Amino acid sequence: MRITMDGDWTASVTGEPLAIAPRFRFRDFRVYIGTYTDVKERSQFQLDTFGSTEWLWDTPDELRFDPASRELVGAEFHVPGEPADDEDSVRVPVTPAVRPGGLRAEEARDFRMETTTELCRAPGDTVLTCLRDLDVLDEPLEARIGIAPDVALLVQHGTDVGWSLTDPVRYLTSGFAAPDPAPPAPATRVLFTQCMDLVTTSYHEISDRNPAALSRLRALDDALRNQREDRHRADALLALIAELVEDYGNR
Repeated sequence: MRITMDGDWTASVTGEPLAIAPRFRFRDFRVYIGTYTDVKERSQFQLDTFGSTEWLWDTPDELRFDPASRELVGAEFHVPGEPADDEDSVRVPVTPAVRPGGLRAEEARDFRMETTTELCRAPGDTVLTCLRDLDVLDEPLEARIGIAPDVALLVQHGTDVGWSLTDPVRYLTSGFAAPDPAPPAPATRVLFTQCMDLVTTSYHEISDRNPAALSRLRALDDALRNQREDRHRADALLALIAELVEDYGNR
């Protein structure tokens, strides 16, 4: 199978996906797949690879490839901040199943990978599906290519139309640290959904200083600070929630 991006840039699906666990940096609403551990290493990684990358004020999604083998070696995705309506989210197809696979660029040149605009949340946030637009839901998907653990590219008519992250709470992290290998605590899953609700559906109410929304924000901040287990993930969520409290929630 070949996948087309940016009009005329193509890559072939290979048999080997990346073995690198994704890192969901909640504060920035970004998912990172790469071996770098800090900003300096990330900058060097981008210099050593080709593909779609940020430039000046342009911040597209990224797929990065090794110049010699043209094999996929990393990726970065932005999670849209505005959620789709529930009636659209339930239309996300469950088929076809994810097929693990890597990507090999047809040629070693840069391209631009547009960010997605629609966030579809499965019940309990078990899957986040990010789409180019909601028209994707009007026709079946051609394929789901699992390029890394729990990360899949969505393909329709031979074109990349979005991506998905399964069990996103598992991959919560701060900075570029690796996610905690232990399973998420049940309390963290509940808090994750509450955080997603606040920073997507209720964000405008928070910025407008709606009293009920600010009350929920402060309660969530307290719950995250007082959670004794699963601190790595709780701190990853708290990084954004505490910032919102500082900006909008101070009495």
